Amino acid sequence: MEYEQLLEEAYEKIKPIEANKDFDRWEIPQADISISGNKTTILNFAQICSALRRKQEHLSKFLSKELASYSKIEGDKLVINRKLSKEIINEKIQLYIAKYVVCLECKKPDTEIVKEGGFLFVHCLACGAKHSLGRV
Repeated sequence: MEYEQLLEEAYEKIKPIEANKDFDRWEIPQADISISGNKTTILNFAQICSALRRKQEHLSKFLSKELASYSKIEGDKLVINRKLSKEIINEKIQLYIAKYVVCLECKKPDTEIVKEGGFLFVHCLACGAKHSLGRV
């Protein structure tokens, strides 16, 4: 057989790669919240951080700034000193994912935050891209 014929047969046998198919295997749990007075507790905070592969302190600091409220990590939970809806919290977590988790180049969630010379970077483990997050 000719090379071109073999190549065409191979292309017919493989499935096309769908864009962002990796997100199918990557499920972020929705925030499970409890409201008590003026405090909102994210009960599954440690599970969310684990799924994102980020430190609890980093996500906590981000949510505190975005929600303009003091927050405190208590074991596997995050207590926010403000009454908030589940929708608002999940929206802010999605914003965090877009800014600090998903690679800007390949759109995959396989990233890590690395510190180099006083700067923070999002380093993609899938494609090798590196994006600056600014000074520490």
